[in-house]
Parts: sequence; C-alpha cells; structure tokens
Amino acid sequence: MIAIGQASQQSGVNIETIRYYERVGVVPKPGRSTAGRRLYSVDEIAKLRFVKRCRDLGFPIPIIQTFLSFTGQEDRSCGEVETLAEDHLAQIDAKIENLARLREALLNLSKNCDDGTAACPMLDSLMRDGFGEAVAQKS
Repeated sequence: MIAIGQASQQSGVNIETIRYYERVGVVPKPGRSTAGRRLYSVDEIAKLRFVKRCRDLGFPIPIIQTFLSFTGQEDRSCGEVETLAEDHLAQIDAKIENLARLREALLNLSKNCDDGTAACPMLDSLMRDGFGEAVAQKS
C-alpha cells in the first residue's frame, strides 16, 4: 500500500486533486492506515493515471466516471465509448472554430492600433455596441 504523496508522484495527479476526485466520487476513497493516512493500491493508482489521461484529453468528469464504469465490464460496448469520444471531438472542433473567429476579430481590431495617438481605435471599437454583434454574426 502506498501513501498519498507517492500515489501522487506515480499517477501524476496532484495530492489536492486526488482528494477532490475522492470527494466527488470519481475514484473511491482508499483504505486508511491505523494512523488514518490514505493508502493506495496499485489498482487505485492505475485508476488515477486513467483519470489524468482522460482529463489531459479534456474529458469532463461525468464522462470519465462513465468510462470508469465501463472498465470493469467484460461485455462493455466499445461503440458507447466511441460515441462519447466523437461527441467530445465535436465539442473540441466547435471550440476551435470559435477560437479562430475570436482570433480573426482580435487581429482585425489590433490592426487599427497606432502607437502615436492617445485615442485607441481598438478600445473604441470594443466600447461600441456593434463590435459584439460583428463577432456574433461571424459565428
């Protein structure tokens, strides 16, 4: 059995994050020593690594919990996992598109900047009501 500090090092998950995952039920609460310290098994550390990899890919906690529920099932459906991954990928693609629109809008605004004047066209544009509508229309 391994203490939380070593579990953190081996899994790559911060100690406070491990405690958070336990509180919200992402991973089960580990056993405790007679002194009350958390003790983790190799399997529990593997679950923490799994959660970290999923978080690194941007999966939200409810989806990670679903994935974890599938891991113990011999008859689990890969199709369900694929559907969840495809949905997540679609969300990522939408975010990328939105970021590209925001980037373009910011580039256009910053092109109006001029170091030699007190008035800033970019700030003026941001203060006008019409700017937000222009970004929304590009969406």
